[in-house]
Order: sequence, then structure tokens, then C-alpha cells
Amino acid sequence: MTKRELKQFLGVNALRFFIAVTAIFLILFLYVIISKGGKMISWSFLTESPKKYMTEGGIFPAIVGTFWLTIISIGISLPLGVFTAIYMVSYGKPAWFVRSVRIAINTLAGVPSIIYGLFGLTVFVQLMKLDVSILAGSLTLAILALPVMINASEEALRSVPQDFREASLALGATERQTILRVLLPTALPNILTGTIISIGRVAGETAPILFTAATFYTRRLPTSVMDEVMVLPYHIYALMTEGAHADKQVPIAYGTAVVLLALVLLVSTIAIIIRYNIRKKRKW
Repeated sequence: MTKRELKQFLGVNALRFFIAVTAIFLILFLYVIISKGGKMISWSFLTESPKKYMTEGGIFPAIVGTFWLTIISIGISLPLGVFTAIYMVSYGKPAWFVRSVRIAINTLAGVPSIIYGLFGLTVFVQLMKLDVSILAGSLTLAILALPVMINASEEALRSVPQDFREASLALGATERQTILRVLLPTALPNILTGTIISIGRVAGETAPILFTAATFYTRRLPTSVMDEVMVLPYHIYALMTEGAHADKQVPIAYGTAVVLLALVLLVSTIAIIIRYNIRKKRKW
């Protein structure tokens, strides 16, 4: 075996080893969560409200609250992220300003989520008088997701071959028409990838909604965006840290974790299917 073949052999097997380790940890993670919480999953668990100080009943209000917070926050952050990325790619001048904005975005991406929670409490809950509500929590989560959305959208737009833009402009299309009919449709699958990542982060965050949207317990479903709600991540936190009946509440917490994981996987799967169909149509 030559030296080059030896390096290739070692490199390939090192990659296989790291992939195997990653797969083992993933399987172990799923096994622990599902084995401890899977037995709690039932129709009544998914459709009933908590009972007897959250020692019995289900988690339906928390599912509804998580759904609305995720949908509204992504609905706010997605267009803002895409529009910001379009500006930075197509219109951003001078260069130093774009670099400054990019540094600010990358800095925001690394800020701990609890800081976003304090920001949401100060600005949305207290200053704007939104109180603890779905709207305040959604705005906070939207800001949390915005850096990821902007970076993903910008990379997606920059990945579009420059020839596409030049061909469109050469045919007489305006800059706006080129962006709407060439750049965005071509970059859309990769933008959806950023959306999938953001959905997972938004749905699983506890700290940002701790002060802005979540309530410890309610049997009432939200009727407007100004209502406070139960949410799955905070429900898990409350059951594991504040419950007085651990023997009954810990299994419910693991069952809630299974439901949260399933919801994130479901929404991500839907987004992946949409992305696949878009790419398939583009090939034709």
C-alpha cells in the first residue's frame, strides 16, 4: 500500500467512525426519550387538559400554544430574513455597511437565548404593553430566529449562479423582476433549509418565552394573540423542576418531550417534502 493509499484508507475509515459514533448517540438519545415517554402517549394525553395539579390528564393546551408561537414567529421572521438577505445581496452599499450588518447578525446568532427573553420582557411586555401573550412571545422568538433566517437566505441567494442574473438582465428584465422571478425561485429550496433549522430552534426554546408568553398552568385555550399560553418546552421544565409529585409528573414530562420531538419532526418533514417538490419541478 502506497503512502497516498494509506492516507485515503485512514481518512475514509475515520469518517466512517465519526458517522457511526454520531448514529449511536442519535439512537441512544431517541431510545432514552421514547422508552421513558412513549408509554404516556395516548389519545387522551394528546387531547385533554392537565388535571390535579398536572399529575393527570393531557397536554393539549401546551400543544396548541406551541403551534401558534411557532407559526406566528416563523411567519414574522421568514419574510424579514428574506428581504434583509435580498437587500444585502442585491442592493447593499457601501460595502462597509453590509459588513457591519453581517457582523451584527452573526453576533446576534451567538447571543444566549435567555438574553432574548429579557429583551422581550423589557420591550414587548413592559414598554409596548403587550403583557405576557402569544404576540409578545412570537415577536421575541422571531428575533431569535432572524439571524439564522438571514444567513440561510443570504447563502441561498449567493449560491444562485451569476449567469442566471446576467441572462435575465440581458433579456430586458428589471432588477426587481430578476429577483422575484429568477433569484428567489432558484434559491427557495435552500431558504427552506434555513426555515427548517429555525422551526426546530423556535419550537424547543424555553428561556425566551419564560417571561413573554408562557404560563405555568391553564385549562383554557387561547382565543387571541393577547392570551398567555402553555407551551411544551416550558411544560417540561415546570414538571421537572417545580412539581411536587415527581413519581407522576416526570413520566408526563418525558411524554411531553416525545410529543415535542414528534411535532418538530413532522413540521420539518413537511418542509423537506415541499423543498423536494420544488427541486423536482425545477429539474423539469
